[in-house]
Amino acid sequence: MSKKPERIFIKGNEAIARGALAAKCKCFFGYPITPQNDIPEFMSSEMIKAGGDFVQAESEVAAANMLLGAGAAGVRAMTSSSSPGLSLKQEAISYMAGSEIPAVIVNMNRGGPGLGDIGPAQGDYYQSTRGGGHGDYRHFTLAPGTVQEAYDLTIRAFDIAFEHRTPVLILGDAILGQMKEPITPWTPENVDEEAGRDWAITGRDGGREKRLIKSLFLEEGALAGQNQHLQAKYDSWEDLAEAELFETEDADLVVCAYGSIGRIAKSAVRKFRAQGKKVGLFRPITLYPYPSADLLALAKQGKRFLTIEHNLGQMVDDVRLAIRTVADSDFYPIYPGNLPTPDELEEPILNCLEGK
Repeated sequence: MSKKPERIFIKGNEAIARGALAAKCKCFFGYPITPQNDIPEFMSSEMIKAGGDFVQAESEVAAANMLLGAGAAGVRAMTSSSSPGLSLKQEAISYMAGSEIPAVIVNMNRGGPGLGDIGPAQGDYYQSTRGGGHGDYRHFTLAPGTVQEAYDLTIRAFDIAFEHRTPVLILGDAILGQMKEPITPWTPENVDEEAGRDWAITGRDGGREKRLIKSLFLEEGALAGQNQHLQAKYDSWEDLAEAELFETEDADLVVCAYGSIGRIAKSAVRKFRAQGKKVGLFRPITLYPYPSADLLALAKQGKRFLTIEHNLGQMVDDVRLAIRTVADSDFYPIYPGNLPTPDELEEPILNCLEGK
C-alpha cells in the first residue's frame, strides 16, 4: 500500500525555510527584522542539521555580501529580510546581477515608508521588479499567494537562480509569512549541486583555466556588451512568466492583484460569482517577468480591469503597460497600515463592475 503524502501545518515563513532546505540550500545568511524572523530562527537549527552553514551576520549589508561570496563559489545560498533590510542589501544585489551570481533573496514586505510598521504591505513592488539598486538590471521575482506556493516557489527559485545565473527574489508580506496552513512538502529529484558550475570560483585544481567573476568593465565597449548580454537574458525569461487566471473566461471585469491581496480578492470574486456577477481574477505569480501576454489576451476579449494593491499604486503601471493598446485599468489602493478583508474589497469591485 502506498504511503499518503505527509501533510504539515506551518507558517508561510517556515514553508520558505523548508523549501530552501528541500532545494539543497547549504548556506543561510540573515539578520533579524520583523515579520520574517521565523525564517532565520528555523534555519539556525535546521540548516546545521542538514549539513550546511548558518550565519547571523552583523548587519543586512554583511549578510548580502556573504550571499554574494557564497554564490560566486557556486554554493546554493539564501538570505531573508523585510523592507528596510532589503534596502540595505541593494548594493550587493546589484553586484550579483552585474556579475551573474545566483542567489535566493526573501523579502517579507512590511509597511512603509521609513520604519513604518510590522504589518503587511506591498510597497516594495517597484523595488522588487525594477532592480532596486543602482544601474540597469533586473532579477527574477516570484510572488506566492499561499503557504504551499511559498514552499513550491522557493524550490523553483533555486532552480531558476542557477539555471540563469541570477538573483531571484521571493516577495511576500506579513500576511503570508505569519499565517498557518496545511501543506504537502516534497523534495525535488536529482538535485545536482555540482552541475552547471563551470563558471564558479572553486579553486584552481587540476590546472584548469582561470575563472573571473566581476561587475566592473572598464575596457572600451565592455560594459555596453555586458548590458546587452544581460538584457538578452532578461528578454529570454518572457516564456517563464506565470499567472493564475480565475473565472476569467466569461468575466466582464477582471480584478488584478498579487500575493496576499490576490488571495483576499479571490474570496471577493467567489462571493460575486455566487451572486451571478461576472467577475474574475488575474493574479501574477511572476512579477518579473510580468505575464503581460496573458493580460493582453484578456483585454482583447473586451474585458474591463480593476487593479487592487496594498500600496498607493505600483503594479498598476505594469497592468496598464500590458493592455495599453486596447484597454486601461481602474485602480483601488489599500493604504499601508490597514489590514484589508474580502468584504472591504466588495464595494470598489461592485462600483467598477457597474461603471461607477
